[in-house]
Amino acid sequence: MPLMSSAELNTQTVHRYLEAVEKGATDDIANLYASDATVEDPVGGEVHIGRQAIHGFYANITGAQCHAEMVTLRALGHEAAFFWRLTVKFGESGGMRIEIISVMTFDDEAKITSMKAYWSQDDVTQL
Repeated sequence: MPLMSSAELNTQTVHRYLEAVEKGATDDIANLYASDATVEDPVGGEVHIGRQAIHGFYANITGAQCHAEMVTLRALGHEAAFFWRLTVKFGESGGMRIEIISVMTFDDEAKITSMKAYWSQDDVTQL
């Protein structure tokens, strides 16, 4: 079986990330990150450092109905950039859609070492 390139492995990690976000599976999301990884979401906001802090950040989507839609993905070497849409609904009353550009870096095991999410209130549509 031929070895996959780091770009192929990192692409798989991105897809697993989006699947875990859709499920609100905070443990699965956190486990995709390296132990000393960082998350800055959105860019300019608080930087969450380490898997425990990252787990706490993603706990915000627990109990929400989420749908993640990949628009485009570019993975090269140990980095990936992708444009995607996250639709979040809490219960029956409304929700929001956020259009996000995320940039991730990866280690040799395709664990996420950093993630930056580029979006602002201008990229949020209330549903």
